[in-house]
Amino acid sequence: MNKFQELMDIIAALRDPETGCPWDAKQTPESLVPNFIEELYEVVEAIEDQDDEALCEELGDLMLHLVFQVQIAHEKKAFEMEDVLGAIVDKLVRRHPHVFGDLSVADAEGVKLNWEHIKRVEKTDRESVLDGVPKSMPALIQAHRTQEKAASVGFDWPDLPPVLAKIDEEREELYEALSEGDAEAIKEELGDLLFSIVNLSRKLGFDAETALKDATRKFYRRFRYVEAQYSKTNIHEASLEELDSHWETAKNQ
Repeated sequence: MNKFQELMDIIAALRDPETGCPWDAKQTPESLVPNFIEELYEVVEAIEDQDDEALCEELGDLMLHLVFQVQIAHEKKAFEMEDVLGAIVDKLVRRHPHVFGDLSVADAEGVKLNWEHIKRVEKTDRESVLDGVPKSMPALIQAHRTQEKAASVGFDWPDLPPVLAKIDEEREELYEALSEGDAEAIKEELGDLLFSIVNLSRKLGFDAETALKDATRKFYRRFRYVEAQYSKTNIHEASLEELDSHWETAKNQ
C-alpha cells in the first residue's frame, strides 16, 4: 500500500462514527477552514525560511486537510479523490496547449496571458474578467491578481514611467486629503496609493506581499537589536533620539 492510500484510509478510519475519533468525526468542511488556513501559512513560512525539514512536515499537515475534505465529500457522495485528481490533470493539459498542443508562446508572460484567456473561455458564468479572485485573499495579493486579470485584456501600462507618475499623483492626492483633514478621503487616497505601489511591484516582477514581508522581517531584526541595548535598563524610558541612534547602528550593521 502506498503512503497516499494509507493516509486516505487513516482519515476514513478517524471519521468512522462508531470506532473513529469523536473530534474528527464531528468536523465539517466549514469547521476545518481555520486550521486549513493556519497550515497553509505554516507551509509558506517554511518556504520563506528555506527550511526543507519543516516544509516536508508542513506539506504533510496540509495534505491531511486536502484528504480530509475529500473524505467528507465521499461520505456525502459528492465526489471522490479520482474526481479531484482527474479534474486537475485535465485542467493542466487544457491550459498548457504550448506543451501538450501546438500553440507557441514567446515567454512566461505569454503563458500567463494565455492561461487567463483560456480561463475566461471556460468560466462562462463569470460576468467580468476580474471575477474569480477570492475576496478572502490578503489585500496585497488580491490587488496583484486583480491587476493581472485586467492586464490580460491589455488594460496595462507598457512601461514604468506612467506607473511611477501614478504613484506621484496618488501621493499628492493623499497629501491634499491630509491637509483637509477628511478621514474618509484620507483612507480612500491611502488605499489608492497602496494599490498603485502594488502595480509598480507587479510591473517590476516582484510580489508585493513578499516584498512587504521581507521589509517587516528587516524591521523586526533591527528593532530586536535596539531592544537588546536596553537589557539592563528600561526601554520605555529611552528617548526617541536614543532609540533612533541605536536603529541607525542596526542599519549600518
